[in-house]
This record gives sequence, structure tokens and C-alpha cells, in this order.
Amino acid sequence: MTKLPAGVWGVVATPFHDDLEVDLDSLATLVRRYEELGVTGLTVLGVFGEAARLDGAERTRVLSTVIDAVDLPVVVGATTLATAPVIEEAELARRVAGSRLAGVMVQINSPTPAVLAAHLNAVHRATGVGLVVQDYPVASGVSMPLPAQIEALADVEGVVAVKAEAAPTAARVAALSDRFDVPVFGGLGGIGLIDELQAGAAGAMTGFSYPEGLLATIHAHRTGGFAAAREALAPYLPLIAFEQQPGIGLAIRKACLAHRKLIAGPAVRPPAPALPASLIPNLYEHLAAMEGLVTR
Repeated sequence: MTKLPAGVWGVVATPFHDDLEVDLDSLATLVRRYEELGVTGLTVLGVFGEAARLDGAERTRVLSTVIDAVDLPVVVGATTLATAPVIEEAELARRVAGSRLAGVMVQINSPTPAVLAAHLNAVHRATGVGLVVQDYPVASGVSMPLPAQIEALADVEGVVAVKAEAAPTAARVAALSDRFDVPVFGGLGGIGLIDELQAGAAGAMTGFSYPEGLLATIHAHRTGGFAAAREALAPYLPLIAFEQQPGIGLAIRKACLAHRKLIAGPAVRPPAPALPASLIPNLYEHLAAMEGLVTR
């Protein structure tokens, strides 16, 4: 299997109209901007793409729109933890994305190594797709100790990358990168990106609303190491932290993208909570600080 190339993989939000129907025009605008910025690839239908709130036809239209709009490789998220539905989602991704499919992102579904290994191997053997193994307990509800994760992955075929989003992320990146010959990516908006790069991360796979900051940080780390990366990311860190607030992070991120005119509006589908009115002044303070750093 071809491993994922290093760099920034933008996690794509799914835009909605005010009536909560999928806004495919905004989606095309958003992914074209990612391509213009020079991201390595895109992650579509992930947790922050609200894939679990889309029906099968909507997921197909979202993925088709991305494939038609840009020439980038894509990782496609699987929304469930059970093997049979993940296989169905992986087959759909392969059918729609074709040769552009770089991998299917499958969440860790059990803290028991044998259960996880059997799950991942079943998906790969049934579909032939490469696996991006996502360790994201906040979304999955599954916390797996690092030794158990290493034990499980040692028995899995077809892994093309690991996405490490369980604390402490840098320590997990270091251990996984040392043990396996596959790229390990950080996520969580890039909040731990500097330490993850120092630990051997291949880059970031996340949906921060100003991916320019992530791209600049990775470039700086490659050319100037820790100090250069710290300087590059520092102006963006307050907004990264603001976007990472539990529960409302998606609404904040969509509000930022709408402010940048990358999507038409910030709507999220219930039961995702909307942005609290009390935080809107803070949001605009953060956005004002971004002015001058990037060109909208």
C-alpha cells in the first residue's frame, strides 16, 4: 500500500444552507482554496465534516463534489465503529473516489488489541483500501493504552497512516513513529503541532480554519527546526485554542470559514450546538488578529 505523503491534510467541513441542506457550491469553493494553498491532500467526511449527520446519498454527493472540484488525493472518513458498516462506507469511498482515494480513516473501536486488529484487517481484506487508523477518544468514546495500540497495529495489514489524537499526542507520535514505518499525523486543530513535529510527526491532518498557519509551521520546522516552527505557529495559537472548545468547536470553525467567505454560512446540523452569542465578540477579536497574517 502507498503510504500517505507528509504535509497538511485539510479536514473538510461540510457546509450547509440556512435550511440545513448541503451547500455543494460552498464545498467546492472551500476545497479549491485548500488546493490553492498547497495542502498535500484532503480528508472528507470526517468527524468535523459532520459525516454522521449525513445520509448515504448526501455523503456520496459531498465526496463526488470534492473529487470533481480539485485534483488532490483524499482520505475518506468512516462514521461507525462496527465492521460491516465500515466496509460499506469504504466500498462507497472506493467507488466514488477511484484512484484518488488515498485511504479510509477508521477509528479505533476497542481497547482490546485482538478486537481492533480483527476489525481493521477485515476492512482491508474486504475492500483492499489503505487504512488511516484514527485514535480520537473524544469522538469514538474508546480509549486505548499506547502499548495495546502498538500490539494491535503490529498485526494489521494495509495501514497507510496513523492519526494520533489521544493525549499526550506528542508522546504517542514518538512511540508510533519509532515502532512503525508509516507516517503519523497530529490533529486537534494543530494545537500540539510543534511538539508533534519534534516527535517525528509527518504533518497535520486537521481542519483549522486558517490552514496557512499549519503550512507555514511545517515548512518552518523543515527549514529551521523548533524555534522557527514556534515562531510561525505562535500568532495562530490563540485562535486554534478558541476553535478547540469542546462541543462548540465545529460551530466556531464554520463561523471562521464563513467570515473568510470560504463557505456561505456557518450552519451546523443538530444536535451539534450553535456558537453561543456571548462568544461572538471574542470570535471577532480573534479574527481581527488574523488580519495581516493571511490574505483572505
